Amino acid sequence: MINRTETVVVVGQGYVGLPVAMRAVEQGYRVVGVDVDTRRVDSLKAGVSFVDDISAEQLKAALESGAYLPTTDYADAAQFDVAVITVPTPLRESLPDLTFIEDSAASLALLLKKGAVVVLESTTYPGTTEELLVPILEKGSGLLAGVDFHVGYSPERIDPGNKTWGFVETPKVVSGITPASLVAVQAFYDSLVNQTVPVSTPKEAELTKLLENTFRHVNIALVNELAIYAHQLGVNVWESIEAASTKPFGYMKFTPGPGVGGHCLPVDPSYLSWQVRRKLGQNFRFVELANDINDHMPDYVVQRLMLMLNKLGKSVNGSRIVLVGLSYKKNTGDIRESPSLRLIEILTEYGATVVGIDEHVEAHRWPSGVEKGSLDAATLDGADVIVMVTDHDDFDFDLLRNTTTGILDTKNKLSGEHVERL
Repeated sequence: MINRTETVVVVGQGYVGLPVAMRAVEQGYRVVGVDVDTRRVDSLKAGVSFVDDISAEQLKAALESGAYLPTTDYADAAQFDVAVITVPTPLRESLPDLTFIEDSAASLALLLKKGAVVVLESTTYPGTTEELLVPILEKGSGLLAGVDFHVGYSPERIDPGNKTWGFVETPKVVSGITPASLVAVQAFYDSLVNQTVPVSTPKEAELTKLLENTFRHVNIALVNELAIYAHQLGVNVWESIEAASTKPFGYMKFTPGPGVGGHCLPVDPSYLSWQVRRKLGQNFRFVELANDINDHMPDYVVQRLMLMLNKLGKSVNGSRIVLVGLSYKKNTGDIRESPSLRLIEILTEYGATVVGIDEHVEAHRWPSGVEKGSLDAATLDGADVIVMVTDHDDFDFDLLRNTTTGILDTKNKLSGEHVERL
């Protein structure tokens, strides 16, 4: 039986950490949500949620219960029973940057007590939990992992905007550095989600996350490259994809787009490729090829825009280009690694005026140098060309269908003589 007087500290209150924190509050835990971003913490304290999957009502209820404390101070998590680390693990010059994990572990180590549980959820390469996290925790606490306290890895599987498979409904892979640690980690997550899936060691759990995202990355690269050649061959790739999707076995539907974004696809497979090269001296060719294709999709989108403008006797320089949707994924405000950022960079370098339309993106995360527009007839009719980058459900697609301005639709949402598909 879980002791509901336990304190859970969730390090990182973003798209992964905040849903974990809110679910823990719902299940009766006292939760301390630690984040180094003062602006984010102030927003949470005010009851303002910046994560689309967490409503303001849910956040306010957690605050009013007294069971949730957002803070920048690790001291507020003293005597914690369970710690969940959900910090970013970005790439810096194509190399994994684990600074946030290291800093979090060092801070938590000073608060560790016997019997506590520390779980890493941040995506990383196989071996991180045992080779990096555990030594930092042991050094800072003077305790022995697997004996005095428990450590495990459980890869996050948050899919922002997914109304069917949320945090609770999605099976949770769990692991521990010892059998006893696995029991402790699994018991905690059993109290939060409907199903847990134990694996033998953290390395298998770490590889699980990378396998999932590498699978998606490679298959998206396949259809992206196919879309380029299908267009040149005069074939409607979208129709072919839909036809192939009717096969009830041996096929899984993936669709092309302007590139990949968020933390998972542009970053995670590269962690696996880096570890293979570092440990084995080999190249993970599928990942590197997928990176090459997906990274250059924004360049292809710009090429198509240039052709559309040429038909109008215009150049990119001096043109007004409207990007409909800036976030990397529909129905979220997450702009991390979004292909729209690369599009903006290229188009600005070429001398275009770029207008963005996306109410989901927070004001302080709005890309610099981009005008903020609204989805209305004046904005669309005043553009030289429009790009459908992200197909948020709350967009008025009738406006896009009825405008006379040329549109490059990267999501296959529109039809009409003024529309070109990717």
